[in-house]
Amino acid sequence: MSRYTREDIKKLANEENVKFIRLQFTDILGTIKNVEIPVSQLDKALDNKMMFDGSSIEGFVRIEESDMYLCPDLDTWVVFPWTAEKGKVARLICDIFNPDGTPFAGDPRNNLKRILAEMEELGFTDFNLGPEPEFFLFKLDEKGEPTLELNDNGGYFDLAPTDLGENCRRDIVLELEEMGFEIEASHHEVAPGQHEIDFKYASAIRACDDIQTFKLVVKTIARKHGLHATFMPKPLFGVNGSGMHCNLSLFRNGENAFYDTSGELQLSETAYQFIAGIIKHATSFTAVTNPTVNSYKRLVPGYEAPCYVAWSAQNRSPLIRIPASRGLSTRVEVRSVDPAANPYLAMAVLLKAGLDGIKNNLTAPTPVDRNIYVMNKAERVEAGIVDLPATLHQALETLKTNEVITSALGEHILEHFIEAKEIEWDMFRTQVHPWEREQYMQAY
Repeated sequence: MSRYTREDIKKLANEENVKFIRLQFTDILGTIKNVEIPVSQLDKALDNKMMFDGSSIEGFVRIEESDMYLCPDLDTWVVFPWTAEKGKVARLICDIFNPDGTPFAGDPRNNLKRILAEMEELGFTDFNLGPEPEFFLFKLDEKGEPTLELNDNGGYFDLAPTDLGENCRRDIVLELEEMGFEIEASHHEVAPGQHEIDFKYASAIRACDDIQTFKLVVKTIARKHGLHATFMPKPLFGVNGSGMHCNLSLFRNGENAFYDTSGELQLSETAYQFIAGIIKHATSFTAVTNPTVNSYKRLVPGYEAPCYVAWSAQNRSPLIRIPASRGLSTRVEVRSVDPAANPYLAMAVLLKAGLDGIKNNLTAPTPVDRNIYVMNKAERVEAGIVDLPATLHQALETLKTNEVITSALGEHILEHFIEAKEIEWDMFRTQVHPWEREQYMQAY
């Protein structure tokens, strides 16, 4: 990770002909927000004196307590390569602070730092995340609006001419690399029009920053190709949805705490306890890792997405998989997370769940090495396998009952997250959908 000083940033802004700086942050729902300032105001921003109206942001504060401060993280300085024509635009990701100088409890990035501090109290020094976000590319119409027409009919690992998204995907990779990303792989995914670009793991805050930056770059470059990129979990019926598998690992002073050469599967006791914590709290954190009504259209049997709470080192049908790599690469892959999730909140609840397993010395259940999708209900019950929530409503109700996961969000975020999501569910529940008219208009 680059380490920038105030002087470095001022020098780079001058050398790169930067004209505007976006002071970027993320709201509770995971939407990127920014306050754009001219470069003449850079000193004020670096002095942490830039204010904005928090009452206008979803889930932040009321009008009478609206003043909030943007405090840039200097290590997030990046110049957007595609903005070169009339002076470049740079970006700094900010933490949100109250006027009295305390961290704002409704800031998802600050909230994740709070859970990381709990991790450090247990003797761990790093929580690493390697995300695998997937997305679809749809064609734009003559008005620049997204259609439901896919740009290709490719399948898993296909090449051009079947994979017509290859050029767009390649340009996305080039832009990301110019911004400092280390891209490990990019390929066509299983469904037509579906793609995946994997970038190197990083510490949790940096990785979450990277996810948000990644989404912005993908959408921006796709539009230059006449395409709309969406991270909606299940945009089309009958094909695979988009996930964001999260590869997680805890480190202690440079050593992977999940690796033990003498352990079963070369996994440490810490790794098994972490797995046990994830398993215990999976149904409760799902509202956060799968936060939309649409998320639950993906979590169904038959499309490779996990819908059952289990783990395995061998097959890909459970919630948790242990990839084969060992040593520093030993990790726990949580496969249920989707790219609509706010990454800062998702990592907060996943880390909190795993740490609960470690704190309480929980025992991981027996791994399930069968294909869970072909097991019947009785077989799953006998194996101790429970289902993930089937709807956003069910997930929210389960979240409310779990003190560990609610504490991972904190009172402010929890209250506003649940309020927003219950409104979303109620809007969906009371809406009359085309499927209903197709089924019932003539039948009744």
